[in-house]
Amino acid sequence: MSSSRAPTPRARRGRVLAAGGQVVSLLPVVRGVAARLPRHTTLDPAWSVAPQREITVAEAETPEGTAGATTVRQMLGLAADGDEGRGVTVAVVDTGVADVPDLAGQVAARVDLTGTGAGDGYGHGTFMAGLIAATGAASAGAYRGVAPGAKLVDVKVADADGRTDLITVLRGLQWVSDHRDDVQVLNLSLSSNSPLPYQIDPLTQALESLWHQGVVVVVPSGNDGPGTGSVTSPGNDPLLLTAGGLDAAGTAARGDDVVGVWSGRGPTWQGDAKPDLVAAGGHVVSLAAPGSVVDRGNPRARVGDGYFRGSGTSMAAAVTSAVIADVLAVQPRLRPDAVKNLLVSEAYASPGLSRASGGGAGGLDALAVLAAAPRWHAGKAQQQYDADTATVGRDAKRWAAFTEALVDGDEQSADQAWRKLTPASRDWAARAWAQLDPAARAWAARAWADADWSARAWADGEWAARAWAARAWAARAWASDDWAARAWADADWSARAWAADDWAARAWAADRWNARAWAWLPAS
Repeated sequence: MSSSRAPTPRARRGRVLAAGGQVVSLLPVVRGVAARLPRHTTLDPAWSVAPQREITVAEAETPEGTAGATTVRQMLGLAADGDEGRGVTVAVVDTGVADVPDLAGQVAARVDLTGTGAGDGYGHGTFMAGLIAATGAASAGAYRGVAPGAKLVDVKVADADGRTDLITVLRGLQWVSDHRDDVQVLNLSLSSNSPLPYQIDPLTQALESLWHQGVVVVVPSGNDGPGTGSVTSPGNDPLLLTAGGLDAAGTAARGDDVVGVWSGRGPTWQGDAKPDLVAAGGHVVSLAAPGSVVDRGNPRARVGDGYFRGSGTSMAAAVTSAVIADVLAVQPRLRPDAVKNLLVSEAYASPGLSRASGGGAGGLDALAVLAAAPRWHAGKAQQQYDADTATVGRDAKRWAAFTEALVDGDEQSADQAWRKLTPASRDWAARAWAQLDPAARAWAARAWADADWSARAWADGEWAARAWAARAWAARAWASDDWAARAWADADWSARAWAADDWAARAWAADRWNARAWAWLPAS
């Protein structure tokens, strides 16, 4: 449920109850609520409602053999016995993490939002956790993770069949938000294929909220490649760090690296260049969850005792999250924007990793990134962000007056309040609006424009004040951690396509969303 009036939680709950509904969960991470509403419920036009649907992940297959495996650490050029990532915690929002020898002592906390208990009945989350922080205990260190010194938080949002829904995922993200002081990196190997602009998609807005709270969010580009425009949401959000997958051909050399045929490629339908970079995702070896759906269904993918081989952009995202943990262990003061800039700036070039072929800025260069991290600074984007944030802060009372007038429908007072904003605030707002892509501008115009008063034609004041400054990266500007979620409760929300991943480059399939399911329903 969404409203441009940003009601209090009590008001949100009151609206739901007044409509004969039931609040399922408060979701401050998107400033919204999830709720059950009677069918054909009519709400105030300020609210929008979207339906819930179940997601089912299909059983995976991996027909490839196991010969010639090269470890991820070898691919990245890291020492076999390294202990990188110490002091950093990575949240793995996934199907759970199994209790296996390589992760003994590595999991700092477990959160089950499925009601099915601890563990990983599907097998995906354990694989991601192993790429990040496995100790290599069961392989004499051979399959050690990229950040074995890091700790993990197991945020389980999918059951043993790989099923989940948007509310459950958002509840997982809410947990991370509530514990943001203890989590530095979030790995979310999920693809929703939402047709909504990222500026209003609840999932991307929750992830942006975490980004602005200081958590580096890594998402996959999806496995719908190799066609142009095949990047899936939330990998289409320009703020987040989107990892595509490269196939290293089983070698540590870079000249033979290519973008995996399964890796989602840009530009996005809103015109953004994605992925940001590519990382090892093809034929990588990590942990198996014994007896899981993936383990039982793919015996040919087993490597030794307790390990498994797979391919997909989820793997690339996990490798990227691990390298970020290594970076933050070296330079903990870096904010998410600076971390993203560091990884992109230090990416390596290779003939098979061009931007045109879906390689983004190039391959993730762990050694170059770690060498540059101690001296890395925030850069101009962060400086502009800080300046804009300070501007909005200084004008907070004026923005509040502007917002109040808008909510009250008092255009004269709103116009007067707008004129009282400092020139710097108005300049910031103008820059932000100008940077909207046409699709987003058109959506905003339909959603918020009223009469022909110019200030009302581009935004709601509080939304503008809280949102635009938050879009320093790539100069994308009009939604933020605070906006999208002022938000929406639903009758039947759902997130689609758990895990943008496939074990054999294609097999990690899931039920597809019907694009119509994402359309925001009219309130009447």
